[in-house]
This record gives sequence, C-alpha cells and structure tokens, in this order.
Amino acid sequence: MTPVSSPSPHGQSPLHTVQVLGGGNAGSSAHVRSLAAGLVARGVKVTVCAPLEAARTYDFAGVGADHVHVPRSSDPASVTALRAACADADLVHAHGLHASFRTALALSGRHVPFVVTWHNRAHAEGARAHLLRLLERRVAKAATVVLGTTSYLVDLARRTGARDARLAAVALPRPRRTDDPDGPEGRRAKVRAEIGAMDRPLLMAAGALDGHRGYDVLLDASHAWRRLDPAPLVAVAGEGPLRGDFQGRIEREGLPVRLLGRRDDLTDLLAAADLALLPGSRESRSVLAQEALHARVPLVAADAGGIRELVGDAAELVPHGEPEALARAVVRLLEDPARREVLSARAARQAAEWPTEDETVAQVLSVYDELTQPRPLI
Repeated sequence: MTPVSSPSPHGQSPLHTVQVLGGGNAGSSAHVRSLAAGLVARGVKVTVCAPLEAARTYDFAGVGADHVHVPRSSDPASVTALRAACADADLVHAHGLHASFRTALALSGRHVPFVVTWHNRAHAEGARAHLLRLLERRVAKAATVVLGTTSYLVDLARRTGARDARLAAVALPRPRRTDDPDGPEGRRAKVRAEIGAMDRPLLMAAGALDGHRGYDVLLDASHAWRRLDPAPLVAVAGEGPLRGDFQGRIEREGLPVRLLGRRDDLTDLLAAADLALLPGSRESRSVLAQEALHARVPLVAADAGGIRELVGDAAELVPHGEPEALARAVVRLLEDPARREVLSARAARQAAEWPTEDETVAQVLSVYDELTQPRPLI
C-alpha cells in the first residue's frame, strides 16, 4: 500500500519540500534519496540541497528531485545559497546537526515549518564538544519538529529544548543485486576468491577509516585470531584519513587483515562472509548492522550508539573498547555453528520488524501534512 499525501486544493501547486543534507554519512544520504523518491512518487515537489559530491553519489535527480549545490560550510555564501533555495518552500527538512544549523540560519525570520532529523549524535572533545552542544540546543529550539532515529536521540532533543520530538526510525534502502549466472553460491565463491579467503573464515567490517569506528580495537583483537587454524581473514571495506596508519600496523604486526578500499558491493561482501564485525560505531542505525541482519550473517558488535535498540538479541554484543571481549566472541562463534544458526534466524526476524522504505516515507509525509494542511476554524 502506498499512502498519498493530502491533495492540494484545486488550482494550487503541489507541496514543495526542501531536503537539506550536509554531505552526511552513508545512512543519512541514502535516506534522503529514498525519501525524495517516495515523496516525488506521491506528487510532492522535492529540492535537495547538498554538496555536488553527494549528488553525484546518490543521484537525487535520478529519482525526480531537483538538486541545488550547497557546500558543507556554514559561511555566509552557503547560507545565502540555502536561503534562496528555500524561498518558495512549503516545508524545509534538514538532516544532521550541521545541515540543520545551517538551515536554521537560512530560515531566520521566516515562518515556514522546519523539520529536523537527527540520525546520530555528533561527537568531539574539548572546546569543539562544547560548541556542538550549543549547536544542538540552537537547532532543537529552532525546529518545529525533531525526528530522532532512536529513543536516545528523541530524549536528547527533548532535553535540549525541542518543542516537539518524535521517534522516526529510518529504513535502509534495499540494494538491487546484480544477477550472476552462477547464482548466489557462485557469486559468494567469486568474492571470497577475490579477497583471498577461499579456505579460511572471512570476517567482514565496513565503514570510513577514521578514529570513530573502533578499528584500533579490531586490529588489537585480530592478534588472537592468528592462533586459529585456519586463521580467519578480516576484510575491511572503506576509505579514510587513517588508512596509512592502519596499513602500517597490519604490516608491522603481521595481522590477518586486508583493507579493501572503497566498495559499492557491501551486500555481496557480506553474503560471502562468515561473520560481520562492528567494532565500534556511534551510528544510531548502522548501515553495516542492517545489511548484515538482512543477509542473515551473524554479527558481533560493540555495545555503543543505538546498536542494542537496532539489533535486539539478533547479534553478539560486546563491551565497547575491549579487544579481548571482541576476540573471544568471534572465536566462540567460529567454533559454534549452532549458535551462528540461532543468530541467523533471529536476524531475519529482527530485520522483518524494521520499517520499510514505504512506511518511512508515509510517516514523514504524515508529519508534513500535519504541519502544512490548513486547520479548520472552530
């Protein structure tokens, strides 16, 4: 069933929404594309304000949305460009803290419904952490409605001054897999051969190679796996500023880890894996965790961010920042096929409870209608 927005009165233009994205992570960017596609299909005019690189990667125009280039910075030129793009909007929806702050500046003095989605909480240390908390309060108070992707984010929005904060978990767009003449098993074998894991367990991780994903913990834990026979191979899909540092450690310490670089075939990589690893992430709805559960691949994850709310009992959760606990959990699972089967079955059940893209669009559209439809006089 595809809900449709309340029709515009005869002779009036359709609802025009502006979606503001600051460049964002993979989850928020994919969500904006999915949301844009669903809104356009329901007769809503959509403009996406995002950097050119995000538009190239996610092809917002390909789903019927207009794209306006707005750099990630909050300098006067970017704010002016965003203000112009929002000039005739019926509603503006910003995604992420920095995009939301920039939008609040652009909408200053205007009375237009302003919706904010918090996908994750921005983290920093020292003076920058204090600045981020100030931005959170400014955005929470400026927004008409704050949508949080987890209960924690909803509570945070309320504590920081939001007038209206609601839970709105976003759906992970399901990828369209390329047909392989050899079938799923043939594709699995090809991927494992490419990575070099034909005769050994394959452990899969993915995400930007930065200081917030727990890869230092993963490399520490991999020391323990060298003693297994056969020793599993850890494959990491992603690029980032710490690639050189991580590669240096791998070579110096002889770790069974391979950095694959940026990949666009995470679904196939996970389908070829024996286990998925999330050593540390502040994502509220981790893309890797969702992909792993959809693929029914047993997941070992650090208990951080919104992971527990996302996966329930369908993954092995270990204390955040403890490589020994991560190492032990992986060894236990590799030695216990029955436990892996249990987690696989739970993964399918848990994934089936997540909202679909259609349900996500319908929920957001109901908020739009609530904020833009005229209310009868009493």
